[in-house]
Amino acid sequence: MTDTLALLKLRRSVPPQFLAAPGPDAAQIETLLTIASRVPDHGKLVPFRFLVIAGAARETAAEIVAEAFRNKNPEADAEKIAHERGRLLHAPVIIAVISTAKPHVKIPQWEQELVSGAVCMSLLVAAQAMGFGGCWLTNWFAFDRPVLASLGLSAEERIAGFIHLGTPQTVPADRERPVLADIVSHFGA
Repeated sequence: MTDTLALLKLRRSVPPQFLAAPGPDAAQIETLLTIASRVPDHGKLVPFRFLVIAGAARETAAEIVAEAFRNKNPEADAEKIAHERGRLLHAPVIIAVISTAKPHVKIPQWEQELVSGAVCMSLLVAAQAMGFGGCWLTNWFAFDRPVLASLGLSAEERIAGFIHLGTPQTVPADRERPVLADIVSHFGA
């Protein structure tokens, strides 16, 4: 079995609360983003972009999330607000994969959106190959337009995922995987 197949067979998510420093440095992030950009992309539209959230920017992004949560939930206590703020503070590096898909004369928007999903998966696999742990999450704020605007997204852009990256402090047990017989069919059989 090749190293790539072995890596893919063992790939698993590491929740952000189990990710710590060090995370990928600037050169490693550039490598990860270069690799993640090498996805199938019908029409070469590049219907995605990246937003790297690292260092002190995590605090700023976390405060944006906390403020939005506070505005939506005025009855929320300080503990719940702190919990929401903490969602972007566990992992040392978070890369938001942003879908920039838009109507096109030949290429369906759905197909463009799938490109962003491929980018997320490639980013996770590349990070694991570099020795980092990662987790692909969205959370409620990935769909909250005021939060997205505060993060610099246009009205047409969407978050495909927040990819949390860092050094695993523990690797959770593998979850149960689907039984192939339950999810595979053969046309004409």
